[in-house]
Amino acid sequence: MAIQDIDQSDLITAAALEEKTKLKKHFGRFDIFFFLICAIVGVDTLGQVAASGPQGFLWLIFLCIFFFVPYGLLVAELGSAFPEEGGPYVWTRMAWGRLPAGLNSIFFWFANPVWIGSTLALLVIAALQNYVFQFENGSWVWWTVGLVYIWFSVWSAILSFGVGKWIPTVGAWCRIALVGLFSITTVLYGIQYGLHIPEAGEWSPTWIAFVALVPLLFYNLVGFEQPSAAGDEMTNPQKDVPVSVIRGMLVSILLYGLPILAIIFVLPPADIAGNGVSAFLDAVDTTFKVWGGAQDAMVKVAVVMFILAVVSSASAWLMGSDRAQAMASIDGTGPRSLGHFSSKFGTPITVNVISGVIATLVFAASGVLGGGDAAAAFNVTLGVVLLFTTLSYIIIFPALIKLRKSHPHAPRPYKVPFGMAGVWICGLLTTGWAVFASLFGIFPGLFADGQLLNDDGLPDGVTRGQYESIVFASIAIALVVGVIFYIVGSSTRKDLVIDPEVPLEPAGEMV
Repeated sequence: MAIQDIDQSDLITAAALEEKTKLKKHFGRFDIFFFLICAIVGVDTLGQVAASGPQGFLWLIFLCIFFFVPYGLLVAELGSAFPEEGGPYVWTRMAWGRLPAGLNSIFFWFANPVWIGSTLALLVIAALQNYVFQFENGSWVWWTVGLVYIWFSVWSAILSFGVGKWIPTVGAWCRIALVGLFSITTVLYGIQYGLHIPEAGEWSPTWIAFVALVPLLFYNLVGFEQPSAAGDEMTNPQKDVPVSVIRGMLVSILLYGLPILAIIFVLPPADIAGNGVSAFLDAVDTTFKVWGGAQDAMVKVAVVMFILAVVSSASAWLMGSDRAQAMASIDGTGPRSLGHFSSKFGTPITVNVISGVIATLVFAASGVLGGGDAAAAFNVTLGVVLLFTTLSYIIIFPALIKLRKSHPHAPRPYKVPFGMAGVWICGLLTTGWAVFASLFGIFPGLFADGQLLNDDGLPDGVTRGQYESIVFASIAIALVVGVIFYIVGSSTRKDLVIDPEVPLEPAGEMV
């Protein structure tokens, strides 16, 4: 087949092909599984979900059934059928073309350093302040802890997967150990002190709780595609991705459900709502009194495991999203320099460092701004940028349907069950949830209490006009950056070659 007869979306740039020669295969089934646990199970929002009481648990289970499972099946097929470096970027490029994929990669990537420099850095600081040793906000210790956390996360992403992959592995074990210890301790606490058992009426689902929780739960449950961003670094993605995704799906549901249920039974929602960020550690501190004189030491051990879990979350998402953006750039949708991979480490150091700089700037702004209008606007902007991840999935999820139709000849070691009907169900369900979560993130209070837009859903101190202005300005800026990146990448796109990893001819009769 002549190259001019091939759809340009199936071609790769010569520069990308050259950079991929630096990649090293370190990523096995064991590593993919633990990487998934770190990418999906975030301990930073357990308290916020539990603050909604029994409804937090109910809607978690609901979304696990109607979003999380179809999402896992979707990624199991895409990740094993198209296991190329860049993962989500490659899937969207093959499905929709380079420009939409390049624009989408900006949203997929940019939210992560912002999340690390704001939510996660402040959570690590609060954990140390409250449970390990005292220091003042804004002190040199405060700044040192935050900056060390950010740049340790960046350093772990720079390391070769042969070394760096052990950070998510340790983080995954910390999650499992922490949840297991907390669950056992909660049972002992209940036997000794009794539990806070919610009344039957509290388990009745409500629309208000649903619209408030869906964006948060959606954000909690995404991450299946992160290991696939390192597709060319996997030893056997065709077999390992589906198995790891299915196992990760089951374990993640347990690691979310058990601590949330335990928090609900230990602390009344009124005690959680005022301090949702640290509610999980508050519940740990409360239940660990069953250990008597060892309580203080046991709590400190739990805090260390908690911090390692937070660190590994940052590492996993940086490793995945930075690789996706690097491949997007070297594939002609961004500055070529952003797609540089280290010959020594086989990792995209340039993007890694830029992510660290962005996270540092966000952290600095968080520390400098106190109260007032500037702080309120900054906090809203952070929330909007974190929404970028949700928006990016609106393009990623339907790629399953498009690629099943446009590339039916691609060998699929794993296929979504029930033929095209199953593909349409998984594609539409996941895309629908992404749209739903995005809408309620862009328009807080939508359809709440019988109103089209209820301003009670807005952040404190912000008007509807201010909020929506920040939302659409942030999205517009991201799109403009994406267009500029695409224009800058035009010279790289001039040299397109056949991608040896994209099946161009039918591979025989499909079973």
